[in-house]
Amino acid sequence: MDDHAAPRFHLAQFNVATLRAPLDDPATADFVALLEPVNALADAAPGFVWRLVEEGAPDATGMRPAGEDVIINFSVWESAEPLWDFVYRSAHLETMRRRREWFRRHVEAHLVLWWIPAGHVPTVEEALERLALIREHGPTPRAFTFNSSYTAEEAAKAGAVDPGAAKAGAAEAGAARAGAVGAEAGPAVR
Repeated sequence: MDDHAAPRFHLAQFNVATLRAPLDDPATADFVALLEPVNALADAAPGFVWRLVEEGAPDATGMRPAGEDVIINFSVWESAEPLWDFVYRSAHLETMRRRREWFRRHVEAHLVLWWIPAGHVPTVEEALERLALIREHGPTPRAFTFNSSYTAEEAAKAGAVDPGAAKAGAAEAGAARAGAVGAEAGPAVR
């Protein structure tokens, strides 16, 4: 196999965060000040492919598809390793350490990862479907987390790499649950 062959899959990442105060409130000033440098760090990170940016803005914080007080972060990476390195082994970690200052604790899944065909640009609708999928069914090859992850090959084998796979996965999981009366809906989301 050619080690320089183009990758077949990329990893999409979507997360939501519920603000404690509006972005123009002094309580979130430190977070807002970190947006540009952290986004620049991501853009320059090894393995970074793409991130959602609102038209006419430097980021996606003005987009509110998950609620008026919920901001989103949406990006694509070559694989899980560079994403993990960016999140937990770069200056981004300071933002993670301080997140409780700016965001409410989520009781349901707030992060979802999934494999996409290389070159595919996922939509916000697709991301919301994947987030709903993990919230309803727990981690699957179609929607997972760092702690409960699947390789691109496992996801492809499960038919989960097609951009329409979130809807198909929800239908399959719902049908399986309907056939198992009294069965638990799936693993609990931490």
